[in-house]
Amino acid sequence: MRLGMKLIFAAVIALILMPARVSFAADDLEKTLRKLDAAAANFHSTSADFKFDDIDTDPVYDDDVQTGVVYYQRTGGAFQMGVHIDKHNNKPAPKIYTYGSGVFELFEPPPINQLTTFTKAGKFESYVMLGFGASGKDLQAKWDIKDLGPENLSDGKTTIKTEKLELVAKDLEVRKNLTMVTIWVDLDRAVSLRQELHFGASKMKVCVYTNIKVNVPKSIPEDAFTFKTDRKTQRSKQ
Repeated sequence: MRLGMKLIFAAVIALILMPARVSFAADDLEKTLRKLDAAAANFHSTSADFKFDDIDTDPVYDDDVQTGVVYYQRTGGAFQMGVHIDKHNNKPAPKIYTYGSGVFELFEPPPINQLTTFTKAGKFESYVMLGFGASGKDLQAKWDIKDLGPENLSDGKTTIKTEKLELVAKDLEVRKNLTMVTIWVDLDRAVSLRQELHFGASKMKVCVYTNIKVNVPKSIPEDAFTFKTDRKTQRSKQ
């Protein structure tokens, strides 16, 4: 997978391994997706603390953890995302991923001071917003979906009823690298509490979201989707 694709999948995006249940009948899945449609129609913004854990089990078990705060915002048809990473494996390692208007950027502040721009990221927007403001129709357009039923999870403060959905990309090129995604979605708010992205048999990304705030304007700071560069910033495009 190209670096740009990996970063986009990492931003989204997205758990606990549980035994798979028998999937709901088609009419039950339809009800779940239509409920998600209604919640997504009222979605404007989200902020959440995150923990991204990249796990590789071959040849030996290894994990790589990043933590920070993520922001999502939708204004009309425009969608923005900002991922502010604070720590990497418990050590300070600030960097910012942003997405908007079809452009994905990675900024690594000084002493690295580098900005990488991915200009052909627009076709991945539906994957960037996976589980955060995506409607049932959005999911159906890109994924084959199984509804594995309800499951209660904690958002860090309270217990939330979620729906566990198994997603397989319809795009064969995407499926070559991202073989399956499982998300635990709060259908009332159109946000994910947990995600699991499978990249083949031995690699996966576990994404956990807590302290989730939906449609709270003050939870989105002015610099949520921006960063400060200077004359010494090294720039590259891909």
